[in-house]
Amino acid sequence: MWFFARDPVRDFPFELSPDPPEGSPPGPWVLHRGRKKATGSPVSIFVYDVKPGAEEQTQVAKAAFKRLKTLRHPNILAYIDGLETEKCLHVVTEAVTPLGMYLKERVEAGGLKEQELSWGLHQIVKALSFLVNDCSLIHNNICMAAVFVDRAGEWKLGGLDYMYSAQGNGGAPPNKGIPELEQYDPPELADNSGRAVREKWSADMWRLGCLIWEVFNGPLPRAAALRNPGKIPKSLVPHYCELVGANPKLRPNPARFLQNCQAPGGFMNNRFVETNLFLEEIQIKEPVEKQKFFQELSKSLDSFPEDFCRHKVLPQLLTAFEFGSAGAVVLTPLFKVGKFLSAEEYQQKIIPVVVKMFSSTDRAMRIRLLQQMEQFIQYLDEPTVNTQIFPHVVHGFLDTNPAIREQTVKSMLLLAPKLNEANLNVELMKHFARLQAKDEQGPIRCNTTVCLGKIGSYLNASTRHRVLTSAFSRATKDPFPPSRAAGVLGFAATHNLYSMNDCAHKILPVLCSLTLDPEKSVRDQAFKAIRSFLSKLETVSEDPTQLAEVEKDVHAVSSPGMGGAAASWAGWAVTGVSSLTSKLIRAHPTAMPAETNVPQRPVPEGHPVPPPNPVPATPTTSSHWETQEEEKDTAEDSSTVDKWDDEDWGSLEEAESVLAQQDNWSAKGQANQTVQVSHTDHKSLESDWSSWEAEGSWDQGWQEPNSPEPPPEGTRLASEYNWGSTEPNDKGDPFAALSIRSSTQPRPDSDSWSEDHWEGLETESRQAKAELARKKREERRREMEAKRAEKKASKGPMKLGARKLD
Repeated sequence: MWFFARDPVRDFPFELSPDPPEGSPPGPWVLHRGRKKATGSPVSIFVYDVKPGAEEQTQVAKAAFKRLKTLRHPNILAYIDGLETEKCLHVVTEAVTPLGMYLKERVEAGGLKEQELSWGLHQIVKALSFLVNDCSLIHNNICMAAVFVDRAGEWKLGGLDYMYSAQGNGGAPPNKGIPELEQYDPPELADNSGRAVREKWSADMWRLGCLIWEVFNGPLPRAAALRNPGKIPKSLVPHYCELVGANPKLRPNPARFLQNCQAPGGFMNNRFVETNLFLEEIQIKEPVEKQKFFQELSKSLDSFPEDFCRHKVLPQLLTAFEFGSAGAVVLTPLFKVGKFLSAEEYQQKIIPVVVKMFSSTDRAMRIRLLQQMEQFIQYLDEPTVNTQIFPHVVHGFLDTNPAIREQTVKSMLLLAPKLNEANLNVELMKHFARLQAKDEQGPIRCNTTVCLGKIGSYLNASTRHRVLTSAFSRATKDPFPPSRAAGVLGFAATHNLYSMNDCAHKILPVLCSLTLDPEKSVRDQAFKAIRSFLSKLETVSEDPTQLAEVEKDVHAVSSPGMGGAAASWAGWAVTGVSSLTSKLIRAHPTAMPAETNVPQRPVPEGHPVPPPNPVPATPTTSSHWETQEEEKDTAEDSSTVDKWDDEDWGSLEEAESVLAQQDNWSAKGQANQTVQVSHTDHKSLESDWSSWEAEGSWDQGWQEPNSPEPPPEGTRLASEYNWGSTEPNDKGDPFAALSIRSSTQPRPDSDSWSEDHWEGLETESRQAKAELARKKREERRREMEAKRAEKKASKGPMKLGARKLD
C-alpha cells in the first residue's frame, strides 16, 4: 500500500498572492501579500527560505518567529498564524505595508501631514517603551525597514530578528552581518574598551533618532548626516538632539521621551494624537467624557486622514452606539465618516445602524436622523423604507414638539419616491390632511402645502384628482399669509395635473377670490397664476386639437419626472425652513385655521365699514404669542411677508418665470375643447378616506376653531434649539419645554374626499347665521345642565337600598 505525504504548504489556510513581493527589507525575510482561503480577507505573509550553509540566519529567523508569536501589543506587528517546515518559514500577520513604501506613496499623493507623522512616531516609541521597560528586551533593529503601516495608517514595529534580553541571560547580541543595518548602530558599540557607561535603552534610542531623521529627510547616507536636522520640525529638534547625543548616559528613556514630546507646544501635542489616545482608552472612559468627545469629534474629522476615519474612527462610533450610551451625538461624526465609504461598505456598515436608530424613542436621535436623511437616503432600498423606516417616521406627524413635526414633513420629500402605493397615497395623505387642517403652527401648515406640491407627481392619478385641488383650495383660506401664498404656488407648480374642466370650474374661482387678499404678496401671486391658467385655457380654445396633448399628464401614471416644475418653486420653503419658522411664529399668532379668518373684501372709501365677524379669542401668554388688536396683526403680517424674500430661498416671482419657461403655458395652437374627467377610478379609495374624515380632510374647510393650549411661560421656539450643534448640553432633553399636547378637538366635516365640487368662500350672511346657531346651541346646553343640577339638588342623595319614589 502506498502512502503519499501531505504537503503542509498546500494545506496551509493562507495562500500567497500571485503579485510580486511588496519588498525585501534588509534581513532574511521576504514580504508577500496574501489572503485567507476561507474568507478572502487580506493578510501579509513573511517568507524565509531555508538555504544550505546559512544555519546562523536560519536560527535568527526562527527566533524572530518565536518572538513575534509570543509578543502581543497594539503597536507591535500582530501575529495571526505561522508555518514551519524544513524548507521554509511562513509568518502570517495583519495586512501591512513597509513604512518606506507607504511614505513614498503618500508623498506622490500629496504628502503626509505633520500630525500623522507625530502619531506614527508616538506608536513606535510606545512599542519601544513596552519592550524596554516592561519586557527588558532590546530591539536592536530600529530602522525604516522594521516599521510597517496597516490599512488605518497605524505604525507597527516589526523586525524582531536581532532582539535579545537586557538582563544578559540570553547570551551576546546576535550578529547582524548586514552593512545596511549596522550603519544604525550607535558609536559606543565600536568602543571595545568597555569604558562607555550606558543605559539599557541607549542603543535603541540612538537608532530611534536615525529613524526620525529618515522619516523627514529620506534614507540616511552616513552617520555624520545626523548632525544636520534638515526638515525635522523645530518643536522636535531639541528632543531629537538628545537621542543622537554622543553621551549614551544622557539619552532619555522612551517613556520620558514621550512625556517631553507631549508637553504643551511639543511635537506630539496636537488634536490628532489626543483623539487617538482617547480612542485607545474609550472603553474605560466615563459616559460624560464620551459624550463630550463625540460632540467635538466632528470638527476635527475634516483634517484627519481618510484611512484613519474609515478603519479606526468608524468602528469606534458603531461600537459606541451598539453597546454604549452615546446616543444621538454619534450621528454627526458617523455620517461624516460615511462619506469616505463606497456604496457597498455603506450598505454593510452604516445602513443597519441607521435602521435601528429610527426605532429609537430618543427625540434628539429622531430629529438628527430627519435632519441628515439626505446623506443616507440614496443607500436605502424601497422594502427597507416601507417596512422599517416609514412606520417609525410617521410618528413624528403626531409629536407634540413643532420641530419634529416640521422635520418629519420635510423628510417626506426624500422618502416619497421610495414609498409604496398604500404608504404614499393613503397613509401619508391622511397625516398631511390632519396637519393642514389642525396644526396650530402656521409655518408647519405652510410647509405641508409646499411638500404636497412637490411630491404631487408621485401620487397616482386618482389621488391627485382627489387631493390636490382640495388641499390647495384649503391653503388659500388659511389665516397665515405664507400658507395662502403656498396654496397659489401649489396650483401653479402642478398645473399640468389638472383638466381644463378643473381649471375653469375649480381652480380659477379660488384664485380669483385671492385677488382681494389683505396681503399684497398673495394678491400678486394670485394674479400671476390667474394669467397663466387663463392663457392656457385661451390657447386650448383657439386650437381644440391640442387638448389631448395639454391633458396628457392628468391621467398619467405617477412619475418622478413630472415633479420637475415643482422643484423650482418648492425649494424656497424647504431649505432652511427652521430659521424662518421662528420669525413667522413671532410675527403671527399661532391660531388654528378658522372660518372667520377668510380674507375679507377691502371697503372702498366713503362706504360704512361693516362690523367685524366674531373671532374666537387666541390665548395670550407671552409677547411672541399674544394678539391684541386686528390692526397690530395686520401690520405684523405685512412686515413678515416683506421679510419672506430676505432669506436666500428664491423669490416667488422667479419661480413663476421658471414655470413659464419650462411648460410654455401660453404657447400658441393649443386645444379649445373641454373634456369631463371620469371619476369612476376615484371610487376605489373612497372608503379609505371616509374612515378618517372625522380627523380632518382636505375639503372640510375651516370650521369652528378650538383655541390651542397656550405654550408655557418662557417657551422657546422650535428653531431656537441648536439641533445640529456639537456643543455639550447639560439640560437634559431639549424637547421637554415644548412637550405640551394641544387640547384641540376634532371639528365636524362639511365635505368628503369623494365630492367633486370645491367649497366656496362663505358669505357674511352664512357666517352670521352659523354663529347665531352656535350661540343658541350653547345657551340651550347651559339651560339643560342647570335644570339637571337643580333637579338633583332638590331630591338630595339616595340611601343604599332605598326605593325611588316618583
